[in-house]
Amino acid sequence: MTFSIHGLPVSRGIAIGRAVLVASSRLDVAHYFIEASQVSAEINRVRDGRDAVIAEIQRLQTSIVQMGPKDTPHELAALLEVHLMLLQDEQLTHGVKHWIKDRLYNAEWALTSQLEVVGRQFDEMEDEYLRERKSDLEQITERVLRAMRGISSPLIQPLGRGMRKPSQQDLLLDDTIDVPLILVAHDLSPADMLQFKQSVFAGFITGVGGKTSHTAIVARSLDIPAVVGARLASQLIRQDDWVIVDGEAGVAVVDPSPIILAEYGFKQRQNELARGKLARLLHTPAVTLDGQKVELLANIEMPDDAASAIRAGAVGVGLFRSEFLFMGRHGKLPNEDEQYQAYRRAVEGMQGLPVTIRTVDIGADKPLDDTARNVGYLNPALGLRAIRWSLSEPAMFLTQLRAILRAAAHGQVHLLIPMLVHASEIRQTMALIDHARVQLDNRGLAYGPVKIGAMIEIPAAALTLQVFLKYFDFLSIGTNDLIQYTLAIDRADESVAHLYDPLHPAVLRLVASTIAEGQAQGKLVSVCGEMAGDISMTKLLLGMGLRSFSMHPAQILAVKQEILRSDTSKLKPWAQAVLADDEPNRRILVRP
Repeated sequence: MTFSIHGLPVSRGIAIGRAVLVASSRLDVAHYFIEASQVSAEINRVRDGRDAVIAEIQRLQTSIVQMGPKDTPHELAALLEVHLMLLQDEQLTHGVKHWIKDRLYNAEWALTSQLEVVGRQFDEMEDEYLRERKSDLEQITERVLRAMRGISSPLIQPLGRGMRKPSQQDLLLDDTIDVPLILVAHDLSPADMLQFKQSVFAGFITGVGGKTSHTAIVARSLDIPAVVGARLASQLIRQDDWVIVDGEAGVAVVDPSPIILAEYGFKQRQNELARGKLARLLHTPAVTLDGQKVELLANIEMPDDAASAIRAGAVGVGLFRSEFLFMGRHGKLPNEDEQYQAYRRAVEGMQGLPVTIRTVDIGADKPLDDTARNVGYLNPALGLRAIRWSLSEPAMFLTQLRAILRAAAHGQVHLLIPMLVHASEIRQTMALIDHARVQLDNRGLAYGPVKIGAMIEIPAAALTLQVFLKYFDFLSIGTNDLIQYTLAIDRADESVAHLYDPLHPAVLRLVASTIAEGQAQGKLVSVCGEMAGDISMTKLLLGMGLRSFSMHPAQILAVKQEILRSDTSKLKPWAQAVLADDEPNRRILVRP
């Protein structure tokens, strides 16, 4: 009988295949008290299990390096670093020792007890990304438990054992017996995802996870159809069931009828044809029907991502998120030369095209070390983060500024400052940039010119734009944070997530006024948030006057197609009508 399971859409595309179930492997844990004489032995058991898992992850990291950046997304490497960081976290290890020494719990009981303590702290975190790291903590705890028992971590089999041969009806969409496979699991760790990438799976479904969970992040980077947060998937889907994964709708269709199977097969082939047609636009300039040139830039996180940006036809990098160079290093920040080499690789990788490097956007809600993670924050999204953190650590900030300025000697570099809101912050930032140049002069090191821009992601910044335009060469609108701060909505909170609305009149008017003010002053304004890569928003942003979009490389060609089909002379009056409407959603449905 055909039925559907609903989850969260996290990546585009449709996958059709047989289900391969990976059952939850959470181990039952014995609970018993030990003798005082056994304390050292129990502590050693936990330590040995942890060290075995660390060694396993390090072997995976070595294999990633051998595979090279083209074959493995940087997100996966970063998430393995997160697992290493959690394994080496002092709060976790000291807590386990406490339960063993003071309560005389056996090793397994102590480990799971501390998991509950730390897990509750993750639940209370404001930041969506950090809350979802609880699943990483659960995964590494399970791996340690398995290692303590001498059981190897479960590996995903590329072919389901005991799978029957497809029938004639099964072969409706594929006349070979090599039927694509769909992985169904409660959750997938970064290690699982590495093996998943090397396997024959065409898509996956997980019972847990959100739009910023590691499974979602890796799915998007690999461009694999996926549905996460489908809580009953593992219970309702049976081994070898036919399953359709609709990554765009966030739906899994189980045991589809021949009619439904044929319908989705048709959609799948249409998607493949559409992608083929989009590929033809690779070298076509992004120009509207009425002759308006539009700049399509790429968002990247690591230097080697520059190659993906070039392959996608980006005319530059609109956002290099430099914080990925700082994360997962156990408190040891990258020095100037390391940063310089990383920025230089990105600049040279773009082959003369401009690269916009955002200074580190990290702080209270994205701690760099164990000390920071142990400090409580009532609302980290509003705390010491981004430029606020950089200004509170001038030595670190100057190190980064010097590295960026030095990289500018090798190509076009733009410097982007996040989360500014006060004129005093702007002046302090500018003074430190000047000071970094003086330091390089004193050391006799070469550096290049940079254009300096500001992120507009706080309503106060959008409402006092004249101050920003006095100081900066360009502006970049970070729509993700702008929406969240404008509407006071945590999109990770399920009770209010439906209110997170990019089309809210207040959000649209702040975006439109920023674009208009920038144009009036002759300053370039770009959008680098999720809005930029959302093709349902492309025409509205064009109608508002936006001529610079920055997005994930995989989204560029689809947005370009929308641009090529647009006439901004017709879109402008329509966009004004949308901005004037109290319910813009109604007018969005009727686009010129």
